[in-house]
Amino acid sequence: MNATARRPASVRRNHGVRPEPVRSARGCVPPIGRLLTRHSLAAAGPASALWNVRGEATPVAIRDRRSVGADVSGGSGIYDASRRWVDVSTDEIFGIDTFGDITEHDGKPISPAQTIRNVVEEAVYAEEAGLDAIGIGEHHRDDFAISAPEMVLAAIASRTERLQLGTAVTVLSSDDPVRVHERFSTLDAISKGRAEIILGRGSFTESFPLFGFKLEDYEGLFEEKLQLYAELRSRAVTGEPLSWRARHTQELSDAVIYPPYEERPLPTWVAVGGSPESVVRAAHYDFPLMLAIIGGSADRFVPFADLYRRAQDEFGHEQAVIGYHSWGHVADTDEQAAAELFEPYMRNHNQIGRERGWPLATRESYLQEVQHGAMAVGSPETVAKKVAGGMKALGATRFDLKVSAGPLAHEKIMRSIELYGTKVVPLVRDMLAD
Repeated sequence: MNATARRPASVRRNHGVRPEPVRSARGCVPPIGRLLTRHSLAAAGPASALWNVRGEATPVAIRDRRSVGADVSGGSGIYDASRRWVDVSTDEIFGIDTFGDITEHDGKPISPAQTIRNVVEEAVYAEEAGLDAIGIGEHHRDDFAISAPEMVLAAIASRTERLQLGTAVTVLSSDDPVRVHERFSTLDAISKGRAEIILGRGSFTESFPLFGFKLEDYEGLFEEKLQLYAELRSRAVTGEPLSWRARHTQELSDAVIYPPYEERPLPTWVAVGGSPESVVRAAHYDFPLMLAIIGGSADRFVPFADLYRRAQDEFGHEQAVIGYHSWGHVADTDEQAAAELFEPYMRNHNQIGRERGWPLATRESYLQEVQHGAMAVGSPETVAKKVAGGMKALGATRFDLKVSAGPLAHEKIMRSIELYGTKVVPLVRDMLAD
């Protein structure tokens, strides 16, 4: 997911001025900083990642903690292959993610338009293969074709019956929470209740200047917009109006979301790629946590999963729903899968790496990730062992495989989806049941 990659130094530092508290009659300020300092995070990453460990978390207004979070009946559920609504805290969910990477055919890039049409076909095939969900990333650059995921998801909705339709991720910091809800309530109506959303701050920052936002407000924008999103979500079914005033968002006076959600609040996840503060923020709103793992093993993220469970307990929430996302590619053999993914991965990784100052990937570093990292690359048996191991380590009940990888051909993606749904997932379910 695009919330995962390492951010530029200018973005990682908290340059912005914290917005003024926006309180309601029953408002409260979450003890995010206090919770972070109370629990050791030495294993989770460097202290520089904890931008607010002194108890100075941005104040967040909560009208009613129970109404803002992800309730069991709608906030953390999904349709399974039998069109049965299941609770994702106890039932395993398996999906795919794609950024709509510009792929190649016969060694030549295909058009962005054809790439988008291929993504729709991949989603349809994912449902046929028995998978549960698709997440589509939002980007605004020439190597990814999709800048409006909800439009593509609406097209997929017309071709599918049970596939959960979500994002990976929606860059809330440079979006408008009101428009986000309007778009997703429309998608939810079209799909008969299959819409979901994964919110993130965004590691690709092209959307900020494109939509008139400043990178120095990176932290404040997300904090404030997530608060507004949650307040609107809690009213989206009842139609209760919201009045609102804050620093980075528009003033609202008795605003109501149209169309309203038909049956339940929008299922909402928060994607986290390496910030303990973001983990606690997700717990504060009682949103399920999606760990975006693009490097290293899943074991490295166990401290984040543990922190989330502790935070959920401290905030008085009943569940701690965790999923994770990772790169992957499935083929008939380990050798074939590694060979097919190698060049597309190298080109994609090194193009982004040159922009961000990453060390260039090598064949050795690629094989290290395939063999020892979270990347799920190989035969169905190999990939199943990797996925089951990660889910057990994290206590996760959801796994999303990122099937697109730079110029990796559409035909190879389709074969990977087929093997993932028909071979890998049944094996993982058996391994988790043992």
